[in-house]
Amino acid sequence: MSAAGEFVDATLQRESSWERAEAARARLGGTLAFYGASVGAVRGTVRDTARRYPGLDHDDITALSSELWALPVFESRLAAVVLLQSHVRMLRASDLTRIEGFLREARLPALVDPLAVDVVSPLVAGLTGAARGRAQVVLDRWAADPSDSLRRAAGLLAAAD
Repeated sequence: MSAAGEFVDATLQRESSWERAEAARARLGGTLAFYGASVGAVRGTVRDTARRYPGLDHDDITALSSELWALPVFESRLAAVVLLQSHVRMLRASDLTRIEGFLREARLPALVDPLAVDVVSPLVAGLTGAARGRAQVVLDRWAADPSDSLRRAAGLLAAAD
């Protein structure tokens, strides 16, 4: 794992609370582990990461988001979402492939919804020309996909239009 990834994971673990972890597990369910870090702690950790590792470019951001998503921990995956939200202007149409993978694995509305509304929606809105057309083909495919998470994301995106 990169230094930035290790920093995020270690910080989220330091911000943990077993009480919050149990409450989140009971509320959200699923198969992920929970550290019990608050949403504010996740957002603050992502902000601190940007300060600690300035100059992260597109490839660094997308690689870090994948590292964080690879951990089967809710807060780590939420940090990946917040990282993408924070750098959505850097994202490209080709990043929809990575985000589709995240959505397929998310299975929790608490991860699917912000990915769709706060990452995919502004990403697609910023595209023009052929890139916008390619993105729309992807979104149309999501609407008919067997994955509940992809169909949910497509529905949220359609409702936002």
